[in-house]
Amino acid sequence: MSVIAVKTPSANYDVIIGADLLRNLHSRLKKISKERPFRPFVVTSPEIWALWSKKLLASFPKNELDAPTVLFLPSGERHKRLASVEALAEQLSRAGADRDALLVAFGGGVLGDVTGFLAAIYMRGVRYVQIPTTFLAQVDSSIGGKTGVNLATGKNLIGSFHHPQVVFTDTNLLATLPPAELRAGLHESIKAGVIHDAKLFRYMEQNADAILAGDVKALTQVVAASVRVKADVVSKDERESGLRMILNFGHTIGHAIEAATNYKKLLHGEAVAWGMIAALSVAIARDSISEKEATRIVNLILRYGPLPHFKTTAEKLVTLTSRDKKNRSGIRSFVLPTAVGKTEIVRDVTEAELTTATESMLTLMRHHTQKRSA
Repeated sequence: MSVIAVKTPSANYDVIIGADLLRNLHSRLKKISKERPFRPFVVTSPEIWALWSKKLLASFPKNELDAPTVLFLPSGERHKRLASVEALAEQLSRAGADRDALLVAFGGGVLGDVTGFLAAIYMRGVRYVQIPTTFLAQVDSSIGGKTGVNLATGKNLIGSFHHPQVVFTDTNLLATLPPAELRAGLHESIKAGVIHDAKLFRYMEQNADAILAGDVKALTQVVAASVRVKADVVSKDERESGLRMILNFGHTIGHAIEAATNYKKLLHGEAVAWGMIAALSVAIARDSISEKEATRIVNLILRYGPLPHFKTTAEKLVTLTSRDKKNRSGIRSFVLPTAVGKTEIVRDVTEAELTTATESMLTLMRHHTQKRSA
């Protein structure tokens, strides 16, 4: 078992990584509550609950008074909206949740973001913990305190910073993860390697077969290394005033792809993968990165595919980037790699540069798709 500390000015907490953490969940919750009364409210999806409810409930005393109250949020990005938060808050209120409520986010990234935002605003803030069930949530979204929901005009435009009390990363939960979900999460780990950890990147190059086959030891190593990257960056820059922006590598175009496809065609990690490729095109054009290093990164991204094909135009994607929440005074902030393990943040990327880079990405996508179908 690994314990990785996240230390920020507003909160300190641990990410606990290990197998079968659900088995003694109740005692772990009591420990982090530090003798303070708590009422557990598990927020989960019907699919996750069907798979893992018996395991989770077995850790609680048989007394019905101690059993958690379960609230459901349907799966999918389309439910990451204010209406879902209001519906869950109404359920909490009707169930008698007060300031001793302890919300348990038991699901993927969307559910974790929604539950965290609910915890931030219900009764002006209650405690919550994260139990991420997807690879992407385990390595990225469950850590750092970013919570929020989407608007029709863009992703995560309403939200707040609200850190969990603890993150329980149970690697056993990955056993039921569909292959596409695993690959999508692994692209976030590739991102972590590109921006901050060349050693992680090399490990994913050298052990791709084992990782994609679901080897527990290999996956656990990737999870732990990715969490260390996120914890280190967040600890140094909690509110995304500088360094933390590097975590958005690939996300500017990635979020635009999700919006252009109505959040139905690609998983988040798949959209980010295409977004990283587009960002690399900008970096190559600016001579920020060598062709050799850029090709190495693109090859690893494609190795962890296949990535889905989608239909849109470069012009539409570039227009959608204007709504990105990282923009300042109408100027796009962009994360560009300079080498594996190193990045820079630039604020002068033009629409023309983005259009050219996005067209290059779309061309590669079409070629990649044709090659797979040949």
